[in-house]
Amino acid sequence: MDRPTELPPSTDPLGEALHLLRLTGSIYARSELTAPWGIDLPALEGHMMFHIVTAGRCWLEADGNEPRLLERGSLTLVPHGLGHRLVDECGRESVDFFDLPVERITDRYEYLRFGGDGEECRLICVVVRFDHVAAERLVDALPPVLHMDVWESGDDRWLTDTLRFIAREAEALRPGGETVITRLADILVIQMVRRWIETEADVDTGWLAALRDDQLGRAIAAMHREPGAAWTLESLARTAAMSRSVFAGRFTEVVGEPAMRYLTRWRLQLARAALREDSDPVGAVAQRFGYRSEAAFCRAFKREFGVSPGSDRKVDATPKLSV
Repeated sequence: MDRPTELPPSTDPLGEALHLLRLTGSIYARSELTAPWGIDLPALEGHMMFHIVTAGRCWLEADGNEPRLLERGSLTLVPHGLGHRLVDECGRESVDFFDLPVERITDRYEYLRFGGDGEECRLICVVVRFDHVAAERLVDALPPVLHMDVWESGDDRWLTDTLRFIAREAEALRPGGETVITRLADILVIQMVRRWIETEADVDTGWLAALRDDQLGRAIAAMHREPGAAWTLESLARTAAMSRSVFAGRFTEVVGEPAMRYLTRWRLQLARAALREDSDPVGAVAQRFGYRSEAAFCRAFKREFGVSPGSDRKVDATPKLSV
């Protein structure tokens, strides 16, 4: 196990954590909806749903939340895969999205036209998921719905221009338009999360609070940079410029678990993702993430996830349900 590298302290631990977030599996649908209409979007575990209103208006209804009006230029993120409804009027009966006559243009792009002969609403709906374990903690901290109105705002002009560009690409469907839309939608999702953290997140404890803490953030950033290094409580405390006892107590108080437990969970989550993404031998993955022996790694893995690394890899190899 390698000794921790002497790296300069991170000046932006939260920024480094956001840099780890990568979106994958983007699927988007362009919808032209005319009143009366209502669409029921079922829960999609492990995914986020992102809605962009390019014309007209509609309502988003989610159980346990107040109905939210979405108007032209609205960006709305439903980060927990929560089932919800999009309707032209509150209380409107809705039809399950998967029962609607959707035209599949490509594997990642669909077109929907639905409703009566009334007022039109045009939407771009994107389904995405993060493919890095850092996302699990971040998503857990997000509220059920994030919302931004930027179309007519003078602030963040690039956001307004990006929305207009996405709307044009969706309507024209030029060669390469699918790639352009999904890449830009990914950027908008990340920007919404960043803005929420900067302007609305009010947390005193938990992962986000620790990343915002000058000293604890350094230690967490160091673990993220070098998960396989031979970290000890002493070396992490030194990285945070704190005494061992003060660091240990402060970390547990803010994050909600001891520092070494956080490190173990982080390593195992990364290892699990690595096992599912490539074909490296279990022993090689174990060594990469700080385990001296494959047996020790397998024991820790089973304690954490309830199955052996090999079994978990086989389970993940089963076909996925397409969204």
